[in-house]
Amino acid sequence: MHRRLFLSATALSVLSAPAILRAQSGVLGIYSARHYDTDRQLWDGFTRATGIRWRLIEAQADQLIERIRSEGANSPADVLITVDLGRLARAQQEGMFQPVQSAVLNGRIPDNLREPGGHWFGFSMRARVVMYDRNLGLPAGLARYEDLAKPDFRGMISVRTSSNIYNVGLTASMIAANGEAATEEWARGINANLSRPPQGGDTDQIRAVAAGQGRLAISNTYYLGNLARSQRGADREIAQRMAVLFPNQGEGDRGTHVNISGAGVVRNAPNRAAAVAFLEYLASAEAQRIFADGNSEYPVVADVPPNAFLQGLGSFRQDTLNAARAAALSPDALRVMQRAGWR
Repeated sequence: MHRRLFLSATALSVLSAPAILRAQSGVLGIYSARHYDTDRQLWDGFTRATGIRWRLIEAQADQLIERIRSEGANSPADVLITVDLGRLARAQQEGMFQPVQSAVLNGRIPDNLREPGGHWFGFSMRARVVMYDRNLGLPAGLARYEDLAKPDFRGMISVRTSSNIYNVGLTASMIAANGEAATEEWARGINANLSRPPQGGDTDQIRAVAAGQGRLAISNTYYLGNLARSQRGADREIAQRMAVLFPNQGEGDRGTHVNISGAGVVRNAPNRAAAVAFLEYLASAEAQRIFADGNSEYPVVADVPPNAFLQGLGSFRQDTLNAARAAALSPDALRVMQRAGWR
C-alpha cells in the first residue's frame, strides 16, 4: 500500500499552502499515520454523515508530529491519527492535543482505551499474540507471555526488533505487570530464544514460521487477518495453517495485551467542532465496522463484532491496563529491551 494525498474538493496542494487550508473553514484537516487503502471509507463516511469535507495528509507518525510542531498556530491539522500508544503519548507530551469532553466518546470507548483527560481515544485494537503452525501444534508449557522466556523455547521465536512500536507496547505492559527488573530478565530470555536475528514486519514473522524458521511468531492479529484476505493464494494458505494463542488467559491472569489505533483533536485545530464530530463518528457502528472489515482490526465498541476471520480465532480477555499508562512506560520499555540485548 502506498502513501498518498487525497483532496476531497479541489486540487489545492496542502503540502504548500497550510494557511490557505486554514482559511477554508468547514474543511476537516486530517493528519493520519494510518496507511490503509480502506480508510478512505472512513473519511467519505464522515462526509456522508455530516456534509463536512476533508483533506488528508498521510505520513509516518513522527513526521506528522514534526510537521504540526513546525506549522505551529497556523497548522491546518484538526485531527491527528496514529497507530500506536507511544506516538499518541509523544504528541500529548509535546502539547499537540487539546482535551475533549464528549458523552458519545466516553460512553462508547472503554476507559482503558482512552486517555483519562480526553486528549486522545482508541478507535480500533490489535491483539499481540503468539502464532504457530497448527500442523506442528503449540509447544508444551506455553500459555503466558512470561513463558516465552523459558529455555524450553530456544531457537523457536520469530519477532521484530526491539524498537518496533508494538514490541515496545507489549514490553511496557510487562513492566506494568511484573516490574522493570523482571521484565529485563524476560527480554533477555526472548533474545536467547530467537530463531533468527529480528528483521522485517509482523507478516515476515508469520511467513518465517510457516517456512519452518522457528515455531513461534509474535505478531498482531490483523496481519494474519490480512493474509487471509490476500489476493495471493500462497498468503491465504499460510493464514489457514497458522493458529493463535491468546496469552495470559488463565483464571486471575491479566489477559492479552492490545495496542490501539487512536486519534485526538490538535491543539490549534481551526475546525474544533468538526474535529470532535469526526472522533464521535469514528466511534459509530458504521465506522467501527469499517475498521473491522477493512483492516481486520478489533472494534473498540461493544455493539460491533470483529470480522468473521477474527471471530474464528476465538474470543479472549484483554489486558485492561490503561493505554495511557502503557504509553507512559514506553521509554522505559525500550531501554529495558536494549539493555537485554534485544536488537
